[in-house]
Amino acid sequence: MLSRVKDYILDQEFRLTLFKQRFLAINFIKILSLEETRVSFSTSYGRVVVKGEHFTLQRLLESEVLIQGHIEGVEVFYE
Repeated sequence: MLSRVKDYILDQEFRLTLFKQRFLAINFIKILSLEETRVSFSTSYGRVVVKGEHFTLQRLLESEVLIQGHIEGVEVFYE
């Protein structure tokens, strides 16, 4: 079990978790844009764009952000 906790703490891979009316992004490099209808992130493998409506910032930490709103789609641009 201790090994799994260590792996979780050291994990640096970008993750996007979608919920019904919000999404959680962790381990991004940089937030490129944060708008009411669009949020984009720079990640280790490219750019990720979440599109929707009425986005509001719920939580912002160094490498974690929680956004609430109506999610319409996600686009990934590999670099």
